Amino acid sequence: MKQKSWIPAYIALGIVWGCSFIFIKQGLEFLTPFGVAFGRCALGALSLVIVLKVRRQNFPRKKSTWAKLWVVSLLLNVFPGILFAYAELHVTSILAGIINATTPLMTLIVLLTIFREEKIHLYQFLGLVVGAIGVLSVLGIWNGIGENSGLAVLALLAAVTCYGFSFPFTRRYVLPLGLRPDVMATTQITAASITLLPLFLFDGIAKDEYRPGPILAMIGLGVLGTGYAYIWNFKIIAAAGSSIASSVTYLTPVVAVFVGWLFLGESITWNEPVGGALVVLGAAISQGRFKRKVKA
Repeated sequence: MKQKSWIPAYIALGIVWGCSFIFIKQGLEFLTPFGVAFGRCALGALSLVIVLKVRRQNFPRKKSTWAKLWVVSLLLNVFPGILFAYAELHVTSILAGIINATTPLMTLIVLLTIFREEKIHLYQFLGLVVGAIGVLSVLGIWNGIGENSGLAVLALLAAVTCYGFSFPFTRRYVLPLGLRPDVMATTQITAASITLLPLFLFDGIAKDEYRPGPILAMIGLGVLGTGYAYIWNFKIIAAAGSSIASSVTYLTPVVAVFVGWLFLGESITWNEPVGGALVVLGAAISQGRFKRKVKA
């Protein structure tokens, strides 16, 4: 594999994940939050199953493996999928994209407080402080939480908290199983789809109005953002390492802000990009990126 062959996948991943928030907003024109969460997982699962069959791979057979991946699906797909969609009924896709960038910070908090896999270092504490100031700045805390819905903001933070739990859980209980990444991702998304199906059947359609734009947005969200994005992510990890792969979270809020402003006409207050920059900076500091550069 050529040295820079991962760059197109990296750019595609950042754009697709950054556009996920506008796709959610569009999908909510005819789907409920349950419908958006199920639709993206079902389309993503279908895409990954096709890839799995082309590669002549199969689902795992052990029930215990399915159980562990089901927990991951709850933390990465089911709960966040519903919570992000619910939140975007009341807040902009821009705000959702910026709050999503706190995932590395939330993961670190979970590692330090719940899983306790490492002792906190000064640079990690500094990163958490900078990130927290960034979140408060994004919300315009000096005005309460500005014009944002309190429940919607809590839903966004709860979704990111789920992400924070998912990564250490996966590292401790799933990675030791030795599954191929494509098998693991397909099983996880399939489990999420099965879990969300009853909720979709109960209350999945908001209104029977199916315009091309929202339908294409859901296809993009499912096939690309919840399906092939995993393949691109694995390709980047294999070619460039997990450190570079994880840095895509710094690109997604930039894309989310730009597309939300360009295509939905969402307003941007000065504190959102400033706070977003602080969130990204805090995440980078907490991951030791500047520390490693200093040592080099």
